[in-house]
Amino acid sequence: MALHLPLGEFTALSRITLTSSPYMSSPNTSTPGSKELRQLRAQAHSLRPVVTVAGKGLAPSVLEELERALNDHELIKVKVAVGDRDQREVVITALCNQTGALLVQRIGNIATLLRHNPEADPRKSNLHRGR
Repeated sequence: MALHLPLGEFTALSRITLTSSPYMSSPNTSTPGSKELRQLRAQAHSLRPVVTVAGKGLAPSVLEELERALNDHELIKVKVAVGDRDQREVVITALCNQTGALLVQRIGNIATLLRHNPEADPRKSNLHRGR
């Protein structure tokens, strides 16, 4: 089920959504340790954002593109160009919850997400290319 959040609805959801951790991951994904997170941040350093969340919020087309990017690349950057810091935090948390991705890093309006895909094409995967 897709979640479409226009800009006006972020503030109402912020009290509910911010209580959960922004570092949510799917139940079958273990949380990486600090050394692994450091390696993931280093691999993501040279990446460019492949998905942009803007004024329309989390439209179904954005979530579809995010799913495709996570399946292909596993480690991606997402640009969240909405509102202030609290609104961006709500959007990033919703992205992680809906896709089962892990938030590796957030700097300003750029979030780095990770979701392992055992069937990923090594030519497209940022994790396999970084090895």
